Amino acid sequence: MGNLNLRKIFLFLLIGSVAVSALLGIGVILFGDFGELETKILLTTLTVTVTSLLGLACGAYLETEGGKFLPIVGIFLAILSAVMAAVVIWSSSREGEYFVKTMMTATLLAVSCSHISLLSIAHLEKKFLWSRYAAHAAVWTLTAFLFYLIWFEKDFAGDWIPRFIGVLSIIIAALTIVTPLFHKLSRNTPKTEDIDAEIERLKQRIEELEKQKAEISENQT
Repeated sequence: MGNLNLRKIFLFLLIGSVAVSALLGIGVILFGDFGELETKILLTTLTVTVTSLLGLACGAYLETEGGKFLPIVGIFLAILSAVMAAVVIWSSSREGEYFVKTMMTATLLAVSCSHISLLSIAHLEKKFLWSRYAAHAAVWTLTAFLFYLIWFEKDFAGDWIPRFIGVLSIIIAALTIVTPLFHKLSRNTPKTEDIDAEIERLKQRIEELEKQKAEISENQT
């Protein structure tokens, strides 16, 4: 029940933020006035929209009871990054470098947790589990690399950085696409272990019935 209420909260926030963004867009088209206040409101609604999407992704995995640590951390980081983003948007004073970097880090980790949470919803057979492990490796490698760029990298010269990010992004996209397909195949593929177990159970039942039949025949004679 708690997980369901959590998903409802994020869903209502998503609907509300989209509605506010739509109203602002209509207002700009009709009245042609888009000042600083409207910009801040729009950025805030976009922040709420992103936070709601991340929360819904984590909440969906939390409902499956397949794991609690990852989605709970993802929800916490999504809310934390949203609060910090709101401070940046509405604060009259310019926030420091470390504050912004912390906000970017929280957002990055929230997105990674949400992505992995969505992929983890799929029920995969053993022969397809490699895709989940590969997704974990690719997502967390990219996350760690971006974390390094945010906090430590000062010189972005050379083209190896965008190439490395591009390769990992393609791998993640490919694994994200094939995971639902593997989930579908896992549901439709009969499990030989289950079939063998059912056959063995039926054999035992037949033996029991034959014994009962033999006993009845002996009693009748």
